[in-house]
Amino acid sequence: MKLALIGAGQRGMIYSRHACQSAEIVAVVEPDDSRRKAAADEFRIPPDKQFAAVDEFYGLGRMCDAIIISSMDRDHYAQTMEALELGYDILLEKPISPSPEECLRINEKANKKGCKVIVCHVLRYTNFFAEMKRIIDSQELGKIITIQHNENIGNFHMAHSFVRGNWRRSDLSSPIIMQKSCHDMDILSWLVDSDAKRISSYGSLTYFKEENAPAGSAERCLDCKVAAECRFDARKAYLPVRGQWPATVVAADQTEEALLQALQTSPYGHCVYRMDNDVCDHQVTLIEFKNGVTATFNLSGFTNTMCRTIKIMCEHGEIRGDDAQNVIEVTRFNSNMVEANQQTVIRPASLSGGHLGGDTGLMNDFLDNLNKPDFSSRSSIDRSVESHMMAYAAEEARVTGTVIDLDQLKAQLQQSEDRQ
Repeated sequence: MKLALIGAGQRGMIYSRHACQSAEIVAVVEPDDSRRKAAADEFRIPPDKQFAAVDEFYGLGRMCDAIIISSMDRDHYAQTMEALELGYDILLEKPISPSPEECLRINEKANKKGCKVIVCHVLRYTNFFAEMKRIIDSQELGKIITIQHNENIGNFHMAHSFVRGNWRRSDLSSPIIMQKSCHDMDILSWLVDSDAKRISSYGSLTYFKEENAPAGSAERCLDCKVAAECRFDARKAYLPVRGQWPATVVAADQTEEALLQALQTSPYGHCVYRMDNDVCDHQVTLIEFKNGVTATFNLSGFTNTMCRTIKIMCEHGEIRGDDAQNVIEVTRFNSNMVEANQQTVIRPASLSGGHLGGDTGLMNDFLDNLNKPDFSSRSSIDRSVESHMMAYAAEEARVTGTVIDLDQLKAQLQQSEDRQ
């Protein structure tokens, strides 16, 4: 099995390393010279299969079995449509596209061309969420009534990715609810087993703004006189984790000297209060599903750890989970306040690989599906579009201050597509 990689950033390299266990990476497309060379060296890709621009790669026609597209959000559409035209099966990093119209066009073209497109909704492949799904589907606690779901981004992750990083501006990438949390829209829809009916949402960029900069602070951390008192000082953020994420994003060379040099010029050494970021640093979304289940989803950059916590309230009991702890608590309701709790604690089997083994499960599913005449991925393009409609609706609701009816939104998008 021969694959090509488009976008040799962190996620693209993770997927490619998993793929290399049973497939071969034969080409790489990456505009950054150092990343392209690093990928070529690691996967032993010859010079004539290393490309700075995607047009150079596509100009050679179909040269492998499938491709991994892990480029920036707003590049996905054009790159995916061209790949489908050439007949490629695709592993597509989320989001499919920031545009709901483009998501629908990719879905339609994939089906028309008979191409397999799997979206990187890795959470579906974790034992943690799979076990929750098993409990729900068993009906041992009855039907779901309502859900509270939290994405705790972690204040340092927020500063790295959504204040200083590639996803700090909606016009360069996508709104944070789409870029970061289409995962969560997907998981909620999957657990509930229903499409969304109505969505409202509230949030803003509240903290990471110049008005909150410490007195006497500078534009860049290395020039700042108050850096010692600031938890977002770039030296504190990256030097202690050399060789690990997120320091590996800042520079390919992970020596202290190279990191400090990169922090002198890159956005990662810039003051978090004086960036050009515009995405929300907190957002709450209210969802009503067609089967009557309600859910609240809260994303926040004001947490100390990166994890997802969830509470699923059913007819006869509740399910609580913390994916960082890999613990699920199943509690049956009591008849009174003195009765002993009927609680079961579950620790799902741990899998190797990032996202609680979800990265490994995703790649295994992708490679398995390439060898099958039928297409039965749990994260196929057909199943994944709904989460993107939900994320788009949430951002539209936040910006306009309205409640978005999903069926009306989809009808409007389809009418727009029909007119083109």
